[in-house]
Amino acid sequence: MGLTTEVLHAEETATPAPEVPLRCLVVDDDPQLRKLLCRLMREEGFLCEEAENGRVAKEALEREVATLVLSDLSMPEVDGIGLLRHVKATYPDTVVILITAIADVSTAVACLALGAMDYVSKPFHPDEIRARVHQALDKRRLVLENRDYHERLEEKVAVQAQRIEDIFLASIHSLADTLELRDTYTHGHSIRVSRYSVMIARELGMPDEFVRQVELGGRVHDIGKIGVREQVLHKAGPLTDEEYRHVMEHPITGWRTLHPLLHDHAIALNVVRNHHERWDGGGLPDHLAGEAIPLEARIAAVADTFDAMTSHRPYRPPLPIETTVEEILRYRGKQFDAQAADAFVALVNRGELPGGSDVG
Repeated sequence: MGLTTEVLHAEETATPAPEVPLRCLVVDDDPQLRKLLCRLMREEGFLCEEAENGRVAKEALEREVATLVLSDLSMPEVDGIGLLRHVKATYPDTVVILITAIADVSTAVACLALGAMDYVSKPFHPDEIRARVHQALDKRRLVLENRDYHERLEEKVAVQAQRIEDIFLASIHSLADTLELRDTYTHGHSIRVSRYSVMIARELGMPDEFVRQVELGGRVHDIGKIGVREQVLHKAGPLTDEEYRHVMEHPITGWRTLHPLLHDHAIALNVVRNHHERWDGGGLPDHLAGEAIPLEARIAAVADTFDAMTSHRPYRPPLPIETTVEEILRYRGKQFDAQAADAFVALVNRGELPGGSDVG
């Protein structure tokens, strides 16, 4: 088995492929030595190309990358060191072996430190060149196999991590669904708030990860209501001041419940904690105002209010879409962030949110 066949067999263990000759670029200002090395490498199954110096070698590599470069050290225009630096920076998988009459240990060490796979002194025996090339390509194969292994391992780990997160988030969603089963009047509310929040976030041009977390935050924003007393949750009439304060504890309850579980989802947690804050600072629980309120919470506040007003409640029927939009516009810059409110109205006007068009 020739050298090329051995290397290809080692590199293509998973899927057999037809033998394709490897390319070798021989670089030396001595034409006789170039011809000798080319003949030697062709006997090993390589397709060979010659270059009289580093500059010509660079041009050859631009046309077609070589697997192996056999280069002299001392050459006019661009020497072996210059070529070596270029090859390692541009074609890191190409093996470079320097062949030179300079039998100096410090020079050899310097070349190896720059990325040369080997350093052969002239004069040399053909068998020595064959052996060094074998060793260099075997090392290259191991490096490529190791890199491929780690890339595939990282991919598998990423897939597994995504599966784990999907299962985890499905559990969180199930918890939110369980909460909504306690209150038939709010069934589907969190799903709708999540969907509306995503649409507003996209209208504002927010990045995908932000949108993903806003979706999760909307889905679980009311999970703290699991701590609200049943008689208050199902009360048909207006709430007393004490009952209202009790209900409005749910952002903190939800945040405390989810914080240990969603510590890597700060945006979603901000939605849970701050979706009842007001732009003018009169909201709960932290009395934040203006841009101190996280944008994700400002978005969710508009979506939450819209769905609450257009949904049936024990104490009132759903309000018309036009009335809801008018209310949000009336409190734009007071209760609601103007940008989030405007994005919401734009979606309604285009018919992308319930309510048709030209209502705002």
